[in-house]
Amino acid sequence: MEKYLDILLMFAKAFAVGGAICTIAQIVINTTKLTAGRILVIFMLSGVALEALGLYDYIVQFAGAGATVPISGFGYLLARGGIRGAEKGLFYAVTGPLSAASAGVTAAVIFAFIFALIFRPKSKKN
Repeated sequence: MEKYLDILLMFAKAFAVGGAICTIAQIVINTTKLTAGRILVIFMLSGVALEALGLYDYIVQFAGAGATVPISGFGYLLARGGIRGAEKGLFYAVTGPLSAASAGVTAAVIFAFIFALIFRPKSKKN
């Protein structure tokens, strides 16, 4: 029974942190005139900044996928790859973020291609 409570707690923490990130994003959307692209960049750079300060890893350890799935988690992943690569040298500081994010980007491209073959995109009707 304790195992199931641990799993439930893990889901609750992921939902709370991921939900908080999404809530902040929705508040920014509703209260500013920033475009979606700018908001995405702000959130990605916030993940980079929090990882550079050494804080985002604590959030990931607490919330797991609740912190790694949002776009701020992508920034965290890039920064973490860069920091780990910089420990080996300048060349690895540049290639570290690329190798750290390569699996996620590859999966996104492959799945986008598969779904583009399956479904017919339609333009929005105004």
